[in-house]
Amino acid sequence: MHGPHAPERGHRFNAQRLLLDPYARCIVGQIASGTGRCQVVDPAFTWDGDRAPRVPWQDSLIYELHVRGFSKLHPDVPEPLRGTYAALGSAPAIEHFKRLGVTAVELLPVNAFVDEKRLAQHSLRNYWGYNSIGFFAPEMRYSATGTLGEFKTMVKTLHSAGIEVILDVVYNHTGEGNHLGPTLSFRGIDNALYYRLDPRDRRHYVDTTGCGNSLNAGHPVVLQLVMDSLRYWIQEMHVDGFRFDLATTLGRSHHAFDPAAAFFSIVRQDPVISQVKLIAEPWDLGEGGYQVGNFPPGWSEWNDKYRDAVRAYWKGDGGLIGELASRLTGSSDLYERGGRGPSASINFVTAHDGFTLHDLVSYHHKRNAANHEGNRDGTNDNRSWNCGVEGPTEDVSVNKLRERQKRNFLATLAFSQGVPMLLAGDEMGRTQAGNNNAYCQDNELAWIDWSPGAPERRLLEFVRRVVALRAAHPLFRRRLYFRGRAVRDPEMKDISWLNPNGAEMTDEQWSQSFARCLGALVSGRGLAERDERGRPVEDDDLLLLFNAHDDEIGFALPGGDGRWDALVDTSFEDGLPRVRAFAPGDAYPLQGRSLVLLAKPSRSSRARKDG
Repeated sequence: MHGPHAPERGHRFNAQRLLLDPYARCIVGQIASGTGRCQVVDPAFTWDGDRAPRVPWQDSLIYELHVRGFSKLHPDVPEPLRGTYAALGSAPAIEHFKRLGVTAVELLPVNAFVDEKRLAQHSLRNYWGYNSIGFFAPEMRYSATGTLGEFKTMVKTLHSAGIEVILDVVYNHTGEGNHLGPTLSFRGIDNALYYRLDPRDRRHYVDTTGCGNSLNAGHPVVLQLVMDSLRYWIQEMHVDGFRFDLATTLGRSHHAFDPAAAFFSIVRQDPVISQVKLIAEPWDLGEGGYQVGNFPPGWSEWNDKYRDAVRAYWKGDGGLIGELASRLTGSSDLYERGGRGPSASINFVTAHDGFTLHDLVSYHHKRNAANHEGNRDGTNDNRSWNCGVEGPTEDVSVNKLRERQKRNFLATLAFSQGVPMLLAGDEMGRTQAGNNNAYCQDNELAWIDWSPGAPERRLLEFVRRVVALRAAHPLFRRRLYFRGRAVRDPEMKDISWLNPNGAEMTDEQWSQSFARCLGALVSGRGLAERDERGRPVEDDDLLLLFNAHDDEIGFALPGGDGRWDALVDTSFEDGLPRVRAFAPGDAYPLQGRSLVLLAKPSRSSRARKDG
């Protein structure tokens, strides 16, 4: 590319450099060292009538995974395929997904990306992949065959099992870094066009991402690149949706975030892109970057308010039952004003970025020395609790409490309104030894260990069970928010909040700073949905009991006809209550640090089952 080399004016042309084509479908070789090359590929592939599963949002369970880390240690995957796209489409992987109840796998970035020079100096590499350089090219380090067909075969096989594929995409910055970074593609093609430059000194970049640069998503050429890339992954690679990293950056007009920005408008109008699942990470590092709840209709968002509330509640913080109730019921305070329903909330307790679930209940402090950044990287605000001992311990009581806390988190996630997202490996107690920022750990520290012991096997069975209960009960998968009254029974509330005496919560009780116990009674007649035949959808009456106190509480069960059947009790190692049947008015022995689910068939539900 020929042009002026005038950094003071934002131009960095250099005709001596070979550059990667932004539209390349395949990139081979070592990109960071300058030996990466674009490769012309044959796009032909036999899809054999492949159909997108199109799982409704309310029925979705997202499983966030790393392509390499998921299968690298899997003993049932052939060794040459471990850590690859082919492994994700293998029988052992699909069996795990299906038994777990997964409806969508969300892959950490698979666009071709760059390893930072600093990491190479410490014999590390970029593991997560949030350093993209090719928005059309799959990362070939995850390919066993070196062909695009392998990725397509993976998608087709997952689709045949009813599982969607969602890509984590990074359109907010590129792997060229700051003004001292390598010139690999965009910088050498037209630096002043592709990037947002600092108006005070055009040698430097506006950096709202913390990665050295920010793509100029408001420019028509950049917008066209992003839209062409998204359509390519949908139409040619058959993926089912995207999770947009640091998505606030894509919606910045000049400096401020704008939900009516050009990017959102074009996505909404595009007949292809608007039809797939769109998930925002609703923040970046720039001024006014935190935008949870502010994305436009058609978008779902990672809900970190859910994460923080659930973590803090089970840690034992007081005065959070009101916040917990809002998060359990779909966070209408965040999304309803924008015309969106509970599915706008992607609920998660853990994600790739932060502690794993095991580490969340085992560490109070991060342990990131292996990253060679002086333990300065990674957040310090983890809302974690080590249950009394920091790190691994032989203390039986501490380990039992940690396992109970894991069950509490996972059951809360399964029984909340919104879309649950599970971090791969959490269902088997995966640990990163306290590292809460394993972005550069392409090794056993970050890979999933597939040789679990007895506690891990029990946890896996527990997760399968609570996910199956979620799938079996429409009340956990509502499309609409609770309204305070049942749709087809105006005399009954669709949800009632109870204190341990079995009475409805008072305003005073909601505001008590010491309160850590709560019940949620949900009416099976409170649904406004209809089945495929147009019949009203109904469910059993469900009762959720939460107790984050250390001590047992006798929780009075609501009255009415019929008995209450206990389905889940996290105080037991397998989550199965030892006493199943309770009469209305009985006091359920709600153990400290535990969650309980009970069900009672409503009259219409009993009649339907009897019929």
